[in-house]
Amino acid sequence: MADYSGSPAYNYDVLVVGSGPAGEGAAMASVKNGLRVAVVEDRPLVGGSCAHKGTIPSKALRHAVKQISRFNGNPLFRTVGDTRWLKFPQVLKAAVRVIPKQVALHSEFYARNRVKLYIGGARFVDAHTLELQLPDGGTETVTAANIIIATGSRPYHPDDVNFKNRRIYDSDTILDMQHTPRHLIIYGAGVIGCEYASIFAGLGIKVDLINSRERLLTFLDDEISDALSYHLREIGVMVRHCEEYEAVNADKHSVTLQLQSGKRLRADALLWCNGRTGNTEKLGLDNIDLKADHRGQLRVNQTYQTDVEHVYAVGDVIGWPSLASASYDQGRSAAAAILKQPCRYVEDAPTGIYTLPEISSIGQTESQLTAARVPYEVGRAFFKNTARAQISGEDVGMLKLLFHIDTWEILGIHCFGAEASEIIHIGQAIMAQAGEANDIRYFVNTTFNYPTMAEAYRVAALDGVNRVNRLQ
Repeated sequence: MADYSGSPAYNYDVLVVGSGPAGEGAAMASVKNGLRVAVVEDRPLVGGSCAHKGTIPSKALRHAVKQISRFNGNPLFRTVGDTRWLKFPQVLKAAVRVIPKQVALHSEFYARNRVKLYIGGARFVDAHTLELQLPDGGTETVTAANIIIATGSRPYHPDDVNFKNRRIYDSDTILDMQHTPRHLIIYGAGVIGCEYASIFAGLGIKVDLINSRERLLTFLDDEISDALSYHLREIGVMVRHCEEYEAVNADKHSVTLQLQSGKRLRADALLWCNGRTGNTEKLGLDNIDLKADHRGQLRVNQTYQTDVEHVYAVGDVIGWPSLASASYDQGRSAAAAILKQPCRYVEDAPTGIYTLPEISSIGQTESQLTAARVPYEVGRAFFKNTARAQISGEDVGMLKLLFHIDTWEILGIHCFGAEASEIIHIGQAIMAQAGEANDIRYFVNTTFNYPTMAEAYRVAALDGVNRVNRLQ
């Protein structure tokens, strides 16, 4: 355990504002190292947006829709009955059952580790003091040697869009929708927009996906982005690139989206997925001379320290990569920095995108390697050619390995298809090995269970190695 001497002048050594993945990671890492820790959460229950409005409910909803799609697409079940289409509230009701389980699990973490939990809003008095607004209307003042801001983010709302209209939703309020639109417009084709486009299309709803850029998810490898675009269109999503909104008009029955290109789209509902805003406006940052940017996000250094000494920030409130997995590790890293331990700046997290099919990647893309003039080669395995995918009926997708021609070092892994976010971790483990241990030939010389999806690594590695051998 690291040697740390918290000042007795403060109530706590570490006070964490927010109980999502970032806040929990910071709190657990701190208390396990002997620090006096408290957490402030402005929701009645712990878990943050991840558990209540973001990752958990949306992925549970996706899982339910995937089950429906598999039922409707499987000829075996046609002997049971016709294709079934369920209403959105029915599917949502089944999906949100996981939330109380998550809340109970994470509540137990705080109780078992004797972390003091305050329910209420928090506002800075000075760099070591917070005033808490309690649910009963009272206030309480607490002090800490170090404060970690992990307040997360919320959907961005432009001023000229009326989100009070019951036909206009964001990625939080869509989980409260109590009707099933026949036609849905999704404005914003980032990760959240693409995920919801595939979810609603999977329910048989007509979807228009409005993208302000030329391609979907431009941070992805081009081939993976193209595959996503193709399969969204395959399930009925109308993808419209290079479009910007001009006006949104809604009444009790429909929504009309006026685009700057002159197009007018009319639908039963609009889902706004165009960016997020950090939850910092109620923290009283002016009282400690700390400023957030125009999206409410805080700037941090390599140890997650803000411009104010003893005040740290982690998770969605600092922006990229805005992943629950990365946020948890950022929280642990901030705790390590406070303890004067080695602090890892999290920048190597794999991307997990839960579209239907899902996407996951780590490392560099072909475009990046080409721009850097790196001599690389590609190995591919198409799921349609693997026995496990044929058996499961989930044969859409591929695994793609990028590696250095001379050293065989794996430079990037990109997966599109069923269980992509699970499959990626096998390659991630090899990429993390030092020196010659990071070698694509590991997959050639390793025996995989058969039939498995993991076998795709052997197929892709053989494909890549054979390409190089033909060059020599």
